[in-house]
Amino acid sequence: MLTGLERFEGRAALKTWLFRILTNRAKTRGQREARTVPFSSLGDGDDGEGPSVDPERFLPADHPRWPGHWAAGPARWSAAPDERLLAREVRARIRSAIDELPERQQAVIYMRDVEGWPPEEVCDVLAVSEGNQRVMLHRARSHVRAELERYFADEEAA
Repeated sequence: MLTGLERFEGRAALKTWLFRILTNRAKTRGQREARTVPFSSLGDGDDGEGPSVDPERFLPADHPRWPGHWAAGPARWSAAPDERLLAREVRARIRSAIDELPERQQAVIYMRDVEGWPPEEVCDVLAVSEGNQRVMLHRARSHVRAELERYFADEEAA
């Protein structure tokens, strides 16, 4: 925009002109990304085959109220023994689970869930498409959730 400012002819509002530049850049980027394979699909430790979460964990598509939603939420922390409720221990377990993730998934889950960044900003900073960002976030959250479930299951067995 700054390099082409002298070409602004004033036939439209500056805001419209800037939006048009943004739109054209987004279209160009979308075409370019459609021709590439995202790194997240190139071996994150799994074979890339099948879903990252067992489909049995979700409600069926014909469920009257919540089709496709989680069938059960995480175990209630309030039912856990007091020593497990220590926030420091749970945070350490979450941090450990995040540290096990591939670097790009770590970045996405940290930006979105720890720092609270909006999806658009994460896409811009990491230079990924919105769809790719959603996939990486889903995989990262699924891994962290599974680790927490294992942790709580181990504690209940003890």
